[in-house]
Amino acid sequence: MTTAIVYTELGGPEVLHEIEVPDTAPGPGQVAIRVEAAGVNPIDAKLRSGKRPSAPIDEPRRVGSDGAGIVTAVGDEVDGLRVGEPVVFGGAHGAYADQVVVRAEHVHPRPARVGAAEGAALGVPVGTAYQTLRSLAVGPGDTLLVHGGSGAVGQAAVQFALLWGATVIATSSPARFERLRALGATPVEYGDGLAERVRAAASQGITVAIDAAGTDEALHTSLELVPDHRRIATLVRGRDAAGLGIRAFSGGSPEPLTPQQQGWRAEAVPVTLALLAAGAFSVELGPAFPLADAAEAHRALEAGAAGKITLVP
Repeated sequence: MTTAIVYTELGGPEVLHEIEVPDTAPGPGQVAIRVEAAGVNPIDAKLRSGKRPSAPIDEPRRVGSDGAGIVTAVGDEVDGLRVGEPVVFGGAHGAYADQVVVRAEHVHPRPARVGAAEGAALGVPVGTAYQTLRSLAVGPGDTLLVHGGSGAVGQAAVQFALLWGATVIATSSPARFERLRALGATPVEYGDGLAERVRAAASQGITVAIDAAGTDEALHTSLELVPDHRRIATLVRGRDAAGLGIRAFSGGSPEPLTPQQQGWRAEAVPVTLALLAAGAFSVELGPAFPLADAAEAHRALEAGAAGKITLVP
């Protein structure tokens, strides 16, 4: 049997609970994985609470999409993965579990230098950041403004943009300035007067902006500072994007990803694993909770705990 975290009604973290479900053998094109760590993402809490719409619940709904573990079985038509291999995975239906079956295209070998918690921290954050930056064509000569730069998506965006030759300004609370400086960004405190502080930090001007905060302040500051509004993207306020003349990815965006954008998301994890193995990318790990304490992990997430939260079966 597999232990999995589920909910049967929308609500606060307390609706999360453990159940036992039958083990599932991998079918063609699938891989079975013993989970060593599962990543806890904001989307998990938004779906659980109903802040992000989802289909009606007609059976226990499993939680989580990202994780890392060890391959225990390989289905037919799978090449390049073997039993006993450490891997990173995304796109799972229920990563909060001790076992999971995942499509092979969402499973990537994990280099020896990359721990399970680091691997579990990648999927949604690096996929979102990488695809957004590619969609905005961020590169040399750009000065990027990242709102919410100290979160998992923000930190990934900072690092990719710097690797691709851009200058980065990132907003956060002062308590998170040291982390952003360590990554190579110039931190700026959010709050009243933000646009003036960003101008002072970026005398060359801002050419592109990513909103990972979702505040009115983030949107208004970006619109004020970025001349080409099509080089502004929100990851949180998708419903507002069309009216503002900006772009939206994730965050309730009504526009589906193009095949090229989907390809960028798929590319992000193996690219990041190689960077981690080379010491050229950094993941900030936060608290780790036992699988049974998934509710506590969601409370920590919603309280704004620093670093990537993981669950450990």
